[in-house]
Parts: sequence; structure tokens; C-alpha cells
Amino acid sequence: MDAVIKTEKLTHTYSAGTPFEKTAIRDIDVEFYPGELTAVIGHTGSGKSTFMQHLNGLLAPTAGRVLVDGQDIFATKEATRDVRFKVGLVFQYPEYQLFEETVYKDIAFGPKNMKLSEAEVDERVREAAGFVGIGEELFEKSPLELSGGQKRRIAIAGVIAMRPRVLILDEPTAGLDPGGCEEIIGNILEYRARTGSAVLLVTHSMDDAARIADRLVVFHEGSIAMDGTPEEVFSRPAELTAMGLDVPQSAAIAQALRERGADIPGSIYTLEQLKAAVAALGKEAAR
Repeated sequence: MDAVIKTEKLTHTYSAGTPFEKTAIRDIDVEFYPGELTAVIGHTGSGKSTFMQHLNGLLAPTAGRVLVDGQDIFATKEATRDVRFKVGLVFQYPEYQLFEETVYKDIAFGPKNMKLSEAEVDERVREAAGFVGIGEELFEKSPLELSGGQKRRIAIAGVIAMRPRVLILDEPTAGLDPGGCEEIIGNILEYRARTGSAVLLVTHSMDDAARIADRLVVFHEGSIAMDGTPEEVFSRPAELTAMGLDVPQSAAIAQALRERGADIPGSIYTLEQLKAAVAALGKEAAR
């Protein structure tokens, strides 16, 4: 399977040639594939946000290339414009970017900019609203009248209405209550399952990353420090801690049990795995 998005030696330096020069990312080579859900993690200042903003052309590289379906997105102005319909980016707290009079118009904004017919725009609005659980009875309401979780889902719908090949979400559950977090995570998983799009999830929640990601990409000091399955990455807790990152709560509990002499496998990083391991201990003790 070919990568839908790929970077080659991607580098970005802020304020180049000034006393404030800072290289935020350096020589990033990475590929992302259709249908893959990747959690992108890293401490504040690690470079992950700078990296993400290159993937749909918001930032231009100092050096290197970004390829979408094999094409350099900065080759022409048209390529840079078009990539914003192929690679959808949902910023942190996207509800603050809602600006239209009605929910319908907000979701329709992206498809209209794609110069689609009115019928096609309508189809995409209704499809995207369905993905995120926004009922048509809300279409004529002002987004400002709705709850925080509803606003978040409307903002996400506005991006997925463009049917991007790659969906990037920056901390999509930030500030939401547990119920709202679960709804958003469910929406993301449903979208990936039904469309086969690549999904990149920037998150500080190691538990979310462990639970839903196929792959983890860990940024540290402007480079990719780790790239692998959750099991591969979370089996290196000391390195993650040294980078200022947490491990999933289940992994931390499992490690604490090991330190107390419990025979717990080293590959525990989800609640389901921890429950199974503890249950197995109980059965062993009962024999």
C-alpha cells in the first residue's frame, strides 16, 4: 500500500538569520497510510504542532518536502491550495473558530469553497453531521447556542465534510468531560472505519493513545524519537519518562504491581489487558 502522505527531510526554522533563530523540526522522514490511526505524542515544544501544520500547507518547510499522493504540496500555489481539501486539520478548541449564522452554514463552508454543486454540498453536510452525531433539528440553530461538546462536533464536521484523505486532530478531547471525550473518540473511530482515511491524532492522553491508536509517533526535541505500535512504544517507559511523557495509567499500575512481586507481563498498557492479567493472577492464587 502506498503512503497517502509522506515527508522527506522535513525541516523548519523559525526566525532564520536572526538572534531568535530556532529549528523546531529537523530532517523528519515519515509516512502515513490509508486507514491507519496514528497518535502523535510529545512534550510541549517537541515539534509535533509545527510538523502537523506542514502537512496541509499552513507552514512551508525551510528544507525538505511534503508529498500527498506522491505530489509535492508546495510545488505550485494550486497544489498548496488543493491539499487543504485533501488533508483536513482540526485545531485545538476548534469551536472558537465557528463563525457562521447557523450550524448548517458552518459545516457547509468547506464544501462550498471546493466549488461543489448545491446538491453535493447538501449531501456532504448531512453526511458529516451524521458522522459526529449532530441531528438535522440543529441545522438552523446558531452554533453559539449549543453546548461545548456539540460545538466541538460541529467544528469537526466542517472539516470532514470536505472528505479529506487525511484527518488531523489536535487534542480533540481537550477540556471536555469524560462523556464528551468518549463521544468524540467514537466519532473519530467511526469516521476512520467508514471512510478508510488516515487519521492523525495529536494527544497528551496516553490512555487514549494506548486504547485506539494503531501506531504511535513520538516527537522529542524536533525529531521522531520513537515510531511503532503502542506495545512497542509503551514497553519503553523509562525513555518516555525521560522525555517528560507519561505512560498509560494501566501501564503504571502494572509496573507498580511488578515492583511488589506480582507476575505481571511487561506488555500491559490498556485497562482490558490489566484486568485480564489480574484475573489470571487470581486464578493462579486460587489453585
